[in-house]
Amino acid sequence: MNAFKGYVLVIVAALLWATMGLFYKGLMATYALPALTIVFWRAAIAAVALFLALLAWRRSSLRVQRRDWLLFLGFGAIGVAAFYAIYIHAISLSGMGVAAVLMYTAPIWVTLFSALFLGEKLTGSKAVALFLALTGCALVGKLTDISGVSLNLPGIVAGLGAGLTYGAYILFSKGAAQRGYSPWAALAYALALGTLFLLPFQQPAEALRPLSSPGIALWLLVLGLIPTLGGGVAFNAGLHHVTASNASIVATLEPVMAAFLGWAVWDEQLDTRQFLGAVLILAAVVILQRPPKRRDNRAP
Repeated sequence: MNAFKGYVLVIVAALLWATMGLFYKGLMATYALPALTIVFWRAAIAAVALFLALLAWRRSSLRVQRRDWLLFLGFGAIGVAAFYAIYIHAISLSGMGVAAVLMYTAPIWVTLFSALFLGEKLTGSKAVALFLALTGCALVGKLTDISGVSLNLPGIVAGLGAGLTYGAYILFSKGAAQRGYSPWAALAYALALGTLFLLPFQQPAEALRPLSSPGIALWLLVLGLIPTLGGGVAFNAGLHHVTASNASIVATLEPVMAAFLGWAVWDEQLDTRQFLGAVLILAAVVILQRPPKRRDNRAP
């Protein structure tokens, strides 16, 4: 029963995260709000809410060692500011479905960089996953289209950039956990620092516009509290009942749901090749999340 509850929570998280593109595209299309202003307020609202909650219930978790500030600065600059900014541009350039699928190349980047820079072994299954992911990216990005007419190179680059920076988000999260910080405290500091890194890129008039527009303010408030924090709360709660690898596999429902929402709301389409590419990328993610087989050391 607890496992069932855990999977339900992870599915809820994936569904909430999948709606992110609806908020992004809605704010840009309806209110012409700049992309960087949207992600600035998303990070700021989520950071304030999370800090208030931690100050009320887990104040001690907010202590940070001086030597760890560099980690949190990187988390905020790359894992939040860069990731949020690149992902919203990927959605605006290539659509919700394509952007979400390419963002899920994050585990591929983590595997590749771990092999190149951390000395982790590139196993046969990891090599297969990398091949599937690269093939999938070529299909999703229509790199197989010789005519090049439908190739959206900026959108594909942005989508892969979102995957790269999301991979950095995962690595920074792991680094904070290894140093003994709770996921909520690490996220609170990352969001707050990410907000500060996004601040210099704001146009003052646009950044202040939500304060005088109840419609924009409501959209941003829901964006910061429901998909951003709500998704995180549901996912972390689910991890108490299911393993991280299984939760990550179930979370691949996010790009599937994002593609469906993009089609239902914004009439976005994935052709047959792009759909096949998405399947290959998600298959690669599932392969990477599978636990390694234990060797049987018993004598024959």
